[in-house]
Amino acid sequence: MSHRPKNIVVVGSINTDLVVTTPRLPQPGETITGNSFATFQGGKGANQAVAAAQLGANAILIGKVGSDGFGPASIEALKDRGVQCDHIAQESGDSGVAIITVDASGQNSIIVIPGANALVSPEFIESKRAILREAGIVLAQLEIPVESVLRLARICHEEGVPLMLDPAPAVQLPPELLTLCDWFTPNETEAALYTQAAPSQPSEQAARALHALGIRNVVLKLGERGAFIDGPSISGHHVAPIPVRPVDTTAAGDTFNGAFAAALMDGKDIPSSSAFAAAAAALSVTRPGAQSSMPTLAEVRAFMLDQCAKAP
Repeated sequence: MSHRPKNIVVVGSINTDLVVTTPRLPQPGETITGNSFATFQGGKGANQAVAAAQLGANAILIGKVGSDGFGPASIEALKDRGVQCDHIAQESGDSGVAIITVDASGQNSIIVIPGANALVSPEFIESKRAILREAGIVLAQLEIPVESVLRLARICHEEGVPLMLDPAPAVQLPPELLTLCDWFTPNETEAALYTQAAPSQPSEQAARALHALGIRNVVLKLGERGAFIDGPSISGHHVAPIPVRPVDTTAAGDTFNGAFAAALMDGKDIPSSSAFAAAAAALSVTRPGAQSSMPTLAEVRAFMLDQCAKAP
């Protein structure tokens, strides 16, 4: 009996996050005084790789950085958090940057400047076929060109490797790409774009509409209301929310995806993997920053034990 390898290969963006905290988010044309400024490592691809690596997974990141000061700093930070960086290329020019404003309630607004992430081409993805072939699961997002994500999906399909796509930031996608996703993990706003319905639509309705597009497994991330999972092997599963006091929600979705993949690669079933991911994401929102907010395996286990002890 053959066994798939356990490697988690993440293909996606590498950014430096420039974060401002403010009492509230400014209105268009308004100038307000902020509370603080800090620099963090981010990018949805890098975030998901760090989330998985922090939780004990063998995480490999494929992406690009620029020749500015941000690029080498990002790679060193990724290595420090346990991510394998041998497949990150450096291009002449700017690295990816995100400008993030976080208000007193932990809500955020984000502007992303792609930089080198825009140069992650289909040809570059194709050159990584050998490492993709050896993955247990591949994670992708939409901060690199859509045509590159489509090439990635085709390679995964051809090589028999499951693909988990986080459709963020939400953009229109080729119908073929949706049919090639083994896991599709939108939040409610993103799901509404693809189903052409209101974000407030019931989770069951959103899942049915996404299945109708050819998507097999749907993980609908519901923020403070938990998550909803539906697919051929698990029907209508609600992931219970874990109430916490939010500090910064920036990387909660990325933490969920990285943790969910790590748990699946560890052999956990889907309900157990999603509960583990929800706990990791809940912990992450209690801390500032993206990668800096992501918990270790020991922290998630302790947090879950504490939640069990508090349960009536």
